[in-house]
Amino acid sequence: MFLIRQLRPVFCLRVLLLASVSTLPSLGAHAQEGIQLELSGKASDRIRVAAASFRQGSADPQTGSLKQTFDTTLFADLANAGIFDMVSRSVAPPIEPGSQAEINLAQWSAAPASASMVAFGSLAVNGGRLSVNGFLDDTKNTQYPQVLAKQYGEDASVDAARQIAHRFADEIILRLGGTPGIAETKIYYTHSAGGNKEIWEMDYDGANQHAVTHLDTISISPRVSPDNSRLAFSSLGRDGFQIRMYSLLLGRVVAFPVTGGTNVSPAWSPDGTSIAYSSSRSGDPEIYISDVDGGNTRRITNFRGPDVSPVFNPRSGAQLAWISGRTGLPQLYIMETDGSGVQRMTDGGYATSPSWSPNGQFLAFAWNRKYGPGAPGGQDIYVMEIATKRWIQLTHDTGLCDFPSWSPDGRHIVFASSADSRDRNMRLFTMLADGTERHALTGTGSDMPNWSWK
Repeated sequence: MFLIRQLRPVFCLRVLLLASVSTLPSLGAHAQEGIQLELSGKASDRIRVAAASFRQGSADPQTGSLKQTFDTTLFADLANAGIFDMVSRSVAPPIEPGSQAEINLAQWSAAPASASMVAFGSLAVNGGRLSVNGFLDDTKNTQYPQVLAKQYGEDASVDAARQIAHRFADEIILRLGGTPGIAETKIYYTHSAGGNKEIWEMDYDGANQHAVTHLDTISISPRVSPDNSRLAFSSLGRDGFQIRMYSLLLGRVVAFPVTGGTNVSPAWSPDGTSIAYSSSRSGDPEIYISDVDGGNTRRITNFRGPDVSPVFNPRSGAQLAWISGRTGLPQLYIMETDGSGVQRMTDGGYATSPSWSPNGQFLAFAWNRKYGPGAPGGQDIYVMEIATKRWIQLTHDTGLCDFPSWSPDGRHIVFASSADSRDRNMRLFTMLADGTERHALTGTGSDMPNWSWK
């Protein structure tokens, strides 16, 4: 029964997390309501950045629409980063500087824009090729203002305009924030249609949603490899739920051995050489680790009660977090990858779907702390600091929340949520890792998201 529930969980809550520093303030045994943890300091301390409309550099009919796509995408990427105070289009100077010779930094540093940095450049289409010249200048440095200069070229298309904007945004975020941006990353998830569930893919911002698999069955729990070349997932077939492997390079399912029992919730080691998953081949769901071809399989847990949803510590690769029902209701645990050093992390309620932060210091998970017969409450997303077991709640009163997954920069979390506590029809949202700036990515029928490693 517990295993079934893992395939379609039923709860939701709220968390505020610190993603840009290494430790949480002293909170006692548990976090309390009203604690506000900042992602990158107060909003007033963030770098104020302007993104100018790029100069149209050619008369080709495609240029205007591609420039609009580029401008919109670049602004959204920088705003979504969570580390900038963006200058609103309504107060930005109504000019389009296309080069260093054309930029008047005083116009951008003066009120009401008051920008510290300005991104600008030109975009042209010639002979079916899209070319973009992008610059980032420090408005306060009149002697050496240029911080960044990039040139891009692709075959002209709307997708190319978006991808170039993503690349330029990530360059800016890396230069000013010190951590690679996520604008070029992907999110994999399950999508329901016609009674089946297929694995789908989309850009980090919800664009370009499309099916990856076409297996006409129930496929769940997609997990992308660290090099973004393969997807591991679980799919229902004649032998029940089995681990499947899909090559994103070849565009097809590749071999992975079929075993007895129910096999679900695969997870990749950070070096991409191993897969952890839950299997009931012994009669009780336990955690196993195998090579990526299914060989060298070893059992890690051996305790009465279901063990599911393993995830590797992405920083060290030497620890697993997982969910176990060995003491009754499912709880969050961690252990070494050889099965030693088992620690119970939650002290009650009903926990599911752990996801490790990229720095290995935090776990996001779904938790119903008021679970029990007749008990009120809901299922929300929480974050726990591993070293202290202190936690904070990110979602509140938003319906059933589940399946959190961290972005590779550690600043964002994608998760599934329903409209209310009675609705099981999920859709996907992102939020900053402190629980703020929530945005819907998909319509209903989507859940179990997994953010690519890079």
